[in-house]
Amino acid sequence: MERNPLLDHEIVIGNSDKPRGNIISKMKKAGRLVKIAPRVYTTNLNDTPENIIARNLFYVLGELYPGAVLSYRSALECRPTPDGHLYLTYQYTKRISLPGVIVHLLEGPQAMPDDHPFIGGLHISCSARAYLENLQTGYQRNGISKCLPQDVVEEKLEAIVQTNGEQELNRLRDAAREMAGPLGMTAEFKKLDAIVGALLSTKPSKVLKSQVAEARAQGEPFDSHRLHLFTILMAALNEMEFENLAEPNETVTSYKNFAFFESYFSNYIEGTTFELEDARKIIDTNMPMTTRNADSHDVLGTYYVVSNRKEMSIIPESPDQLFDILQRRHRIMLGARPESRPGFFKMENNHAGESHFVDYRLVRGTLKRGFEVYTSLRHPFARALFMLFMVSEVHPFNDGNGRISRMMMNAELTAAGQSKIIIPTVFRSDYVTALRQLTRKGNPDVLVRAIRRVRSFSYNLRGDSFDAMRDYLASSNAFKDDDEHILQF
Repeated sequence: MERNPLLDHEIVIGNSDKPRGNIISKMKKAGRLVKIAPRVYTTNLNDTPENIIARNLFYVLGELYPGAVLSYRSALECRPTPDGHLYLTYQYTKRISLPGVIVHLLEGPQAMPDDHPFIGGLHISCSARAYLENLQTGYQRNGISKCLPQDVVEEKLEAIVQTNGEQELNRLRDAAREMAGPLGMTAEFKKLDAIVGALLSTKPSKVLKSQVAEARAQGEPFDSHRLHLFTILMAALNEMEFENLAEPNETVTSYKNFAFFESYFSNYIEGTTFELEDARKIIDTNMPMTTRNADSHDVLGTYYVVSNRKEMSIIPESPDQLFDILQRRHRIMLGARPESRPGFFKMENNHAGESHFVDYRLVRGTLKRGFEVYTSLRHPFARALFMLFMVSEVHPFNDGNGRISRMMMNAELTAAGQSKIIIPTVFRSDYVTALRQLTRKGNPDVLVRAIRRVRSFSYNLRGDSFDAMRDYLASSNAFKDDDEHILQF
């Protein structure tokens, strides 16, 4: 018996074709097809109509309304709103209910040459048309609007500059200028032109409503996603109580002993590895190893900063002071590596594996916004942990970002008379994983737990005896560089 080809499709659309209609009727009577919306049938007798429509939404719309254009906010979002609304430009205006989705057909211009063919018989507004559509006066009905809010539109335009540069934004504006007349959207183009001009600092910025867009117009663009992460961390830290762990290494000798191991481990986990005695000889003699001059200076430079209690008691009181402190410490730490541009913020983007850090053009603005969040933190440990994450997440330099972030963390603690923190080799995996949980999943809890744990460990590293510190670290597995050991104390 020949197989019915309609059974090969989850969705079957009815039309005026009589043979097809007869087949659909027979399949319905046989229990192999069920109607889930006007002219829409499915061979899936198990799943819910809402799930079936969600999987096949654009195919269904293309079959029901050929030539329709996915428009307004739907053109930029390419999905229904959280409340299930979708907007199409079509031959007439009508509101259609499908399982899980309300489709708004809006009478308007058909597809333009630059609009993109989409699934089935649909088109999708090109970027220029979509931005013009979203700058219409969006009348809300029951809190629902076909247009995105202006601040959201501005942020999307700012993202174009951030990702592809000013030329791309100018190209979009030029395309919008060409199609504004045929679309009857000259007023919307004037709005778009003003916003683009403000973003590019060629027109007044008073038209802007988004903080992100306003920051770019003022010459201080920032990474809004990172600012969101900073806010998440701040909120978590301000909800918690942290114990005070007063600095136990009050003598010059004990503070410098701690600083040696602080420098040693901070370099080791970044790949600048030495035997412990070699590193000790470099610092005691202030002489680099002949065969490893730059690596030796990395250890020396880090030690110069972290062993200087006066320097480590300086914390920023303004964004400009934050920039100065970061650059000064970086210049000292990496002074023997001119290729890393010590003391200067990066001029090209950097990444570690799949982790891409803040765009070099957004470094100052993101640090400035992060500093504003930092000032709201109460406890020295909260400020220290925040500074660690902020500097690590921005990655403001070509190299040395992990080390400088840990310096900034410990400076917060020293300035408050609190015990400093060491991240030992054996704890590296826990530490990196904790940072990534916040970076990639917006979860601050793992990072807070990890740094609290290693803080308790570090508090026990004390005294004027170098050997006693070394033995404590060895007994805690601190020097282990494999996954078979854990930090014990």
